[in-house]
Amino acid sequence: MAEIINVIVAFVVIIFIFRWATSGSNTDRTAADTLGFRPKNVSQEMLDTISNMFPDIPLDNIRYDLLRTGSVELTTNRILERGYLDAPPPSYYQLYSREPTRPRSPANTNNAPVLLKAKENLIERFDLQHLVDANTEPIPDSEIGGRSVWEDTPEKREASLKERKAKMILAARQRMLAAQKNET
Repeated sequence: MAEIINVIVAFVVIIFIFRWATSGSNTDRTAADTLGFRPKNVSQEMLDTISNMFPDIPLDNIRYDLLRTGSVELTTNRILERGYLDAPPPSYYQLYSREPTRPRSPANTNNAPVLLKAKENLIERFDLQHLVDANTEPIPDSEIGGRSVWEDTPEKREASLKERKAKMILAARQRMLAAQKNET
């Protein structure tokens, strides 16, 4: 009888030792228990790819969906089909710190904050100072951003777009100056 008790105790000890040895990484189990699914590996490149395609989608939403799917294609399709991604649940923020909101642009591939000069205006940004100095007469409304002719080459189309954009900026500036003049 004593031998049976020793065998049972030894069997229970072996089971506990086996469970302890095979538990491996508690972080994976904790992450899976916390999120409700086993998270996939997500690289910064995957996050950057989707955030550059859809800069209006928050990074936390993108990371949460990538953790679930593990695929840039599936996450992209979900955004295209629905127009948004679900916000992560509160348990997500226990494992992943909240991403600070920062300006992102397609040209800013490393997602560093975009630093603009404090007093930069559209005239300086689009280098239109020479047009402001040369053009003092008002631009007629019919010329401002009107219909354009489809040009043959991409270079001509780009030049036409730049010209129309410059006219719109100069007309807006003239309206602003006229409004300021009327206020005083």
